[in-house]
Amino acid sequence: MKFARAAMAAGLLAGCAGQTASAATGNVLFNGTITATCTITINSNGTMTVSSNLQSLSSHNAGGSAGSAQVDTTGGVSLSVDPVTTTTVPASDTTATTWTPTFATSGAQTIAETGTATALTVPGTSTVAVNLAGTKSGTNRFSAGNYQATVTLRCE
Repeated sequence: MKFARAAMAAGLLAGCAGQTASAATGNVLFNGTITATCTITINSNGTMTVSSNLQSLSSHNAGGSAGSAQVDTTGGVSLSVDPVTTTTVPASDTTATTWTPTFATSGAQTIAETGTATALTVPGTSTVAVNLAGTKSGTNRFSAGNYQATVTLRCE
């Protein structure tokens, strides 16, 4: 009985040996979505110095320095600086100061110094120089003491 089954299976295999097996294919789709993103890493704070006429306190003045940040983006975002809202001034400085933040970038995208929102269209890493200038008008002057202002760099 075992021999008969083995012979029958061998005969069946021999009969099918000349025939090709039918093939089948299927497509597997892959989808992905990347939303426009941006990250900001602060590298260093800036330093403001006063002008000789005591009417400008700025990172652009001699001895001053810009703050530095790194921006990594997919592109499709906008970079800007918010108006200055947080300041600390000496009690003796009672006159108005106009604070003007600006920024410039180099790297994946180059932007000349500006204070207005600018599109970052290219993906990659850019270094951002953030500057701040405080100015007094008329006969007003900066007083002796410590000054501090916060500039918010925004990427959205």
